[in-house]
Amino acid sequence: MKISTGDQQGYALLIAAEPPARRPFAVSGPLSQLAAVPPAQLVGTPYASVVQLASPTDPNTVLTALRTAAAVEGPLLVYVAGQLVADHRQHLLHLALARTTPSTVRYTALPWHWLAAELRGRRPGTTTVLADLAADTDVWQLLVHQEQTLPAPHFTLYGTVQLRDRRHRPAPAYTSALAHALRTAPTRLAPEQLHRQALRAAAVDPAATLALGGHPAAVDHHQDVEAFEPAAAEDPHRAISEASQAGRHSEAAAIAASYEQAALRAHGPQSTDVAHWIEVRAFLALQEGVPERACQLWLQAAVVRLTADQPAEHPEVAEAVDRAHAAWHLVTDPARVRELGIELLSVRTRVPGKSGARADVQRRLAEPAPGPTALQSRGF
Repeated sequence: MKISTGDQQGYALLIAAEPPARRPFAVSGPLSQLAAVPPAQLVGTPYASVVQLASPTDPNTVLTALRTAAAVEGPLLVYVAGQLVADHRQHLLHLALARTTPSTVRYTALPWHWLAAELRGRRPGTTTVLADLAADTDVWQLLVHQEQTLPAPHFTLYGTVQLRDRRHRPAPAYTSALAHALRTAPTRLAPEQLHRQALRAAAVDPAATLALGGHPAAVDHHQDVEAFEPAAAEDPHRAISEASQAGRHSEAAAIAASYEQAALRAHGPQSTDVAHWIEVRAFLALQEGVPERACQLWLQAAVVRLTADQPAEHPEVAEAVDRAHAAWHLVTDPARVRELGIELLSVRTRVPGKSGARADVQRRLAEPAPGPTALQSRGF
């Protein structure tokens, strides 16, 4: 997507926040690199203004700056860098600010949906958000498995989210690569070109990085997988297995998701290749001890296979539904039991499975307090 500039004056708002962590995601240095880019080159207009917020302490201060930026008529670039956190009550994503601690997220961090809401009224095609973010394991899991997203309904979102844990201490290399690309390009690159060039130059760990894809939608951890493409001698299944067995579940899931996207690009969304990688993710979810996610993914894989014209009696279709059925019996949360059970029952109308399988779903849905059952005795 390319911003239409005309002769309008552009505007850039640069936000970089470092919470009081022991080893923070150090964004202050790269912010200065980006701020040193000439404003017109930064925004891609003949004239532009730039406002910086370095290590802001109050979410309302950031909100005021966002409102000012959103009111600009011309093209707008918003840069956001820092640590993503989630509040404990609603698990909504926030940008941690200079005073944010795990217990004060709801009061001291900037809710991501505030940013989305402030940019909602802008004209289509005039707003780009570039993000260089880190996330701890809990937030990373929410993003990898799409249980939580970074809403971007009215602007184009590009960037990266890097896993930050005891094994991974990421640096904001994406920002440094952006600044370098902007300084050295003979002409101002379109946002998508700028993102792709920065992503390739950033040298981030592909197994611990989610790429933000650029569509006016949510996080797409599959996007831009070609920048992370492994060598053709590499065995992804072996790498996934080794990561999973070592307890590096997020890394294993990220590798599988990358190959799923490669299959998506090569063969389209309704293909058996895509279904295979969805099934790999389902197996990983079960290994991680999250049966509800495994059930949902196996059901998704079964539907993809059916849509790809594999008949209901095909062994791979039947296996996907049977595995979903087995994982469903491991789910204990009543609400999830019912939600997934209704979906499973719908699929069982097309893929009946063994005798009594559909009746088994109906029977468990009728139970007042569902819990785990003996899978071996049921034969699923």
